[in-house]
Amino acid sequence: MKYTALSKQLRSPLRVLSAVLLLVWCVGIFGRGYWTPDEPREADIAWRMSWQAQKAVPLLAGEAFCEKPPLTYWIAAVPIRLFGAAAWSARLPNLLYAVITALGVGLLARRGAGPAAGLVGAAVVSTLLLAYQTTIWLATDAPLLAAVSIALLGAYQGFYAVQRRERLRGYLLMHAALGLGFLCKSAVAWMVPAMTLVALAVWERRWRELLRWELYAGLVLQAAMIGTWIWFVYAGPDGSAHLKVFFWNNLVGRFTRIDAPNDLQYTTGHRNSPGKYLVELPLYLAPWTLLVIAALRRAWQRRVVPFHDYRTVRFAAAASLPPLAFLSLAATARNVYLAPALPGVALLLAWWAQESVKNPDRWDTRALRATSVLLLLGVALFAAALVIAGADAWTSIRSHAAFIVISVAGLTLATWFAVRAWAAAGDQTQRAHWALLLAYCMLLVGPASQLYARVDAWQDLESIARAVQHDSAGRPLVLFAPDETTQAMIDMYSRTNAALIAGPAGDGAIDRLKAHMLAAPQSLVLMQLRGRAEAEPSWQTTAGFRVVQRYALPHGRRYVLLQREP
Repeated sequence: MKYTALSKQLRSPLRVLSAVLLLVWCVGIFGRGYWTPDEPREADIAWRMSWQAQKAVPLLAGEAFCEKPPLTYWIAAVPIRLFGAAAWSARLPNLLYAVITALGVGLLARRGAGPAAGLVGAAVVSTLLLAYQTTIWLATDAPLLAAVSIALLGAYQGFYAVQRRERLRGYLLMHAALGLGFLCKSAVAWMVPAMTLVALAVWERRWRELLRWELYAGLVLQAAMIGTWIWFVYAGPDGSAHLKVFFWNNLVGRFTRIDAPNDLQYTTGHRNSPGKYLVELPLYLAPWTLLVIAALRRAWQRRVVPFHDYRTVRFAAAASLPPLAFLSLAATARNVYLAPALPGVALLLAWWAQESVKNPDRWDTRALRATSVLLLLGVALFAAALVIAGADAWTSIRSHAAFIVISVAGLTLATWFAVRAWAAAGDQTQRAHWALLLAYCMLLVGPASQLYARVDAWQDLESIARAVQHDSAGRPLVLFAPDETTQAMIDMYSRTNAALIAGPAGDGAIDRLKAHMLAAPQSLVLMQLRGRAEAEPSWQTTAGFRVVQRYALPHGRRYVLLQREP
């Protein structure tokens, strides 16, 4: 009876949370175009996958792209084939990934700390800044985060199961999720769940758990899923070379320098530095950074409680701290690499939220009130950004009424909820939690949605590609030292047969360009200008080229179209 009454009490918060998160996701996923970095590249790969004959190896502008397995592109290709290559269409699966991530962490927190904690876990993993960015971004990281969330749920169920059947079910769920995660982003999908289980076995001195046959039975399922894809890659053109890039260059080469061609040296980009992740961690955990600190403090104080009561904290620490330490030692570093460790942070905050409601202390109150102050500061920053980015809207109110109304409404509601959170933090902790969540979501739905539209004008690569298509009609096109974004935009929106002169744009590349122009003198050359000051390539005159057309986006990329002097 008590459980039934509690379930009824949670129905209304569950409906509110579902509606708010759905609105936040839809704004971020469907309310903007393709943005650099990475999204134009991922869009071109998914667009290619929607019509290419061989599906085992992704293609970028017609060339094999062996950084990631193809599952993400297979899924994105379905709505692209049905609805076209618009950004909202390619990102349609991201909504599914977001729901799966929230459900996985919510059920994990519910199992570990109770029904109310489940709601908090789902809310936190959906709104941490890094998790939110991962969820709404067109990349392989969104499905990876979803897969890891479900895998951790299965690992928790299997590791702490009492009966063999329950243990087997949990580990099978883990392996199924990891198989899908592998097909999205290779073996990095294994990192967090594997480290979690090993860390728990060491911490709790339960070595036997690592020897149970139920833990390894699901490897057969993973082997069937992954092995089938590997076979199709191997059986295809250049199969052995592609597999080497997938599993050697792109995995081992992310953590240390290996003997490989320059274009496959992944350690040369996104270099890591000592303490990089720790320095940036407060930003990744925003806006709940101070609440995480309060949760760590309470967890440290409660370390002497009965062993069973500390289980959720141990699992949360094992799922987040070892991956953080491991990634800090890697040769490369990007913020999104840490995203699979965020379910552990969300689980810790869910546990803390439950404890702080039952027995709040002054440090919890201070953390809640300080977070409300940070959100009020966020309101001020968003207001300033709206004034700067939307300067034309404020001088022409009638034609930009929607921009102004939505922005002002979002800022007003965020301010109101943040103030309510401050007032409730003293004796109504649960109300303070909800008020903080709603304040943050109002910022993401209101002013953020209007800023997305402004940034779209700075990221409108399609307009440049269409202009290039018009200006180069009937003539061959050469891309000189292009990055992946340039290749992708021309391939999707202009033509699929552009020639490529690989960079960097040094003397060797210029000599190759000259040789190509001797064979095809009618060709036009497209080149990106670097920096804001460069008006034309420094080698243009001496190499015998002149500018035909210039292209530029406001606060964005700039290109020149060149042709050979007669």
